[in-house]
Amino acid sequence: MGLKEQIDLERLPQHIAVIMDGNGRWAKSKGKLRVFGHKNGVIAVRDTVEGAVEIGVPYLTVYAFSTENWNRPKYEVNALMELLVSTINKETKTLMENGVRLNAIGDLKQLPSACLKQLNQAIEKTKDNKRCILTLALSYSSRWEIVEASRQLAKDVKEGILQPEEINESTFISKLTTADMPDPELMIRTSGECRISNYLLWQLAYAELYFTTTLWPDFRRDDLFAAIIDYQKRERRFGKISEQLN
Repeated sequence: MGLKEQIDLERLPQHIAVIMDGNGRWAKSKGKLRVFGHKNGVIAVRDTVEGAVEIGVPYLTVYAFSTENWNRPKYEVNALMELLVSTINKETKTLMENGVRLNAIGDLKQLPSACLKQLNQAIEKTKDNKRCILTLALSYSSRWEIVEASRQLAKDVKEGILQPEEINESTFISKLTTADMPDPELMIRTSGECRISNYLLWQLAYAELYFTTTLWPDFRRDDLFAAIIDYQKRERRFGKISEQLN
């Protein structure tokens, strides 16, 4: 029996978040520049997205570029931005064929104009697709997002739109970049690193965390299926005890 056949399609995580880690180490292991790893990482994204669509996962969010990544060497940042533009151009056809709607979260105004233009065009072209929403976290950090949400709430209070006592979890969530999607139920990180790295800190409050030593360029849909099988073996209690669930 293959991994796909072991998955209970009635208990799929509705939203899977991924930290795509290990591109640089993968390239170094092959005597190549880090950019070579990033280019091969695109193949992993494509296969993972197609795997998610194949089994019916409605939301997939991938950490593509953090705000901290702007501090990397200039040549690598430039190469990543160029790769992002070329990838969006090439992969939009695949997104359309698979019924995938593209979305993006983060401080997008920091992106180069050519990159942002291509991104917005792809988002517009795929906006009516309904099988899966693929969200790219670009120029994103969770601390940035939480500060921005707080700033928007403060502005609403200052303008009399909102009273301080009306601020609760729901109003705070409404200001997050992920307000229109459910919180991730499963977070996958590749490369053996066991940390969240400023990624969806609010949203991952009750997510199941799955860490694999597989480097991102080697990650494929079977790796995704293995993570989902592991997720389905866990008991999610949300503060309750087992007897209450049963």
